[in-house]
Amino acid sequence: MTSFQDPRLPADERLLCLSELALACQDCEMCGLARGRTRSVFSDGYPDAEIMLIGEGPGQHEDETGLPFVGRAGQLLDKILASVGFDRRQNIYIANVVKCRPPGNRAPTPEEMAACFPYLEEQISLLQPKILILAGATALQGVTGQKRSITRSRGQWFEWNGMLCMPIFHPAYLLRNDSRAVGSPKWQTWQDLKAVAAKYQELTGQSLAKTGG
Repeated sequence: MTSFQDPRLPADERLLCLSELALACQDCEMCGLARGRTRSVFSDGYPDAEIMLIGEGPGQHEDETGLPFVGRAGQLLDKILASVGFDRRQNIYIANVVKCRPPGNRAPTPEEMAACFPYLEEQISLLQPKILILAGATALQGVTGQKRSITRSRGQWFEWNGMLCMPIFHPAYLLRNDSRAVGSPKWQTWQDLKAVAAKYQELTGQSLAKTGG
């Protein structure tokens, strides 16, 4: 497996490796989630991105389309990302901790996350992003192996394997907490992603086109 410290592969080789990994994921039967899937959900977004966003797992819409974050929560995520200048087609890569839908959209078990982690680990290794956005407590636990409160962790930078990580609330949680008032979860998520955008510009020197909040 590629080391996080290895030189980043050229774009065409990286894309080929990601495509081969996605094909392998389609046939994976490493855990029981494979029995209930319509299709595996490997990734979406820009494979040359410096930012990678990791969510929990596919829901119904994702299971049907094979793409992460395409339901209501995904649409909200796209709007919040756009408000700070991010676009999954141009500068962000999106994946989940598990690639198959858990029954009833429940959270994946530790065993399911462990079985699927090699795929995510290889995605991270190939992409080598400068920043990881961890959407929700499950993503935070699935990546770091630590069970931590997302309420206490969100908005706080930490380093993992040489990459800067920013935990945020999962967009599905924001759908249930729709207020935009100062201090609300949606407002806090906007602040967190503005911090990510500022850090991205600092690290890359690239500007972002914001659409407003």
